Amino acid sequence: MNFHAHQLHLARLCNETLDQPLSETEREGMIAAAARKLEELFDILRIDHQNDHNTRETPQRVAKMYVEEILAGRYTAPPKITEFDNAQDYDQLIVTGPLEVRSLCAHHLMPIYGEAYIGILPAADGKIIGLSKYDRIVAYFASRLQIQEELVKQIGQYIMDMTSPRGLAVRISAVHMCKTQRGVRASHRSRMVNTYYWGEMAENADLKREFLQECTALDRA
Repeated sequence: MNFHAHQLHLARLCNETLDQPLSETEREGMIAAAARKLEELFDILRIDHQNDHNTRETPQRVAKMYVEEILAGRYTAPPKITEFDNAQDYDQLIVTGPLEVRSLCAHHLMPIYGEAYIGILPAADGKIIGLSKYDRIVAYFASRLQIQEELVKQIGQYIMDMTSPRGLAVRISAVHMCKTQRGVRASHRSRMVNTYYWGEMAENADLKREFLQECTALDRA
């Protein structure tokens, strides 16, 4: 099986994690192969990447950026969850945010950037995770080709699976540069906002209202 056929055999949907994290050798091989394809793209676009001092190393830089940064969430293990005992049986809503969202649109390969807010309704006899882990979870699922409707659900479902709270809410407000830099060229003030609820957060209108009010307060802080 040649390299291209091997890669197709191992392919996953654009916002899914591979079955196993890439080894150092696999990562280096992916970067080298991607750089060669980017050189081909530059040739098709008639961009001289061999003699132009501005673009001479661009295919290599871009390939490394995609594998090690922009799409890193596909090729690495998910963040480890640090749990703490809910010693005081705390069972009221916890809201954290804004958490930075940096992703890439699956339709046009343009940046998506904005903020996420997470509301957790912990179980009195359950666990609470460290606040910084929510930032890492958001970054992990954002670091791949995404659409916002699926990103918000991936973040929340991972938290539900790992911590089993009574309820959860995830809200994202983001700018899509596929809309601001092309097509209608909308203002960067133009955002997409979506929210997804699990458990008691999905069933209780008062909890939804409290979560949204806290998101507004955090956004203004």
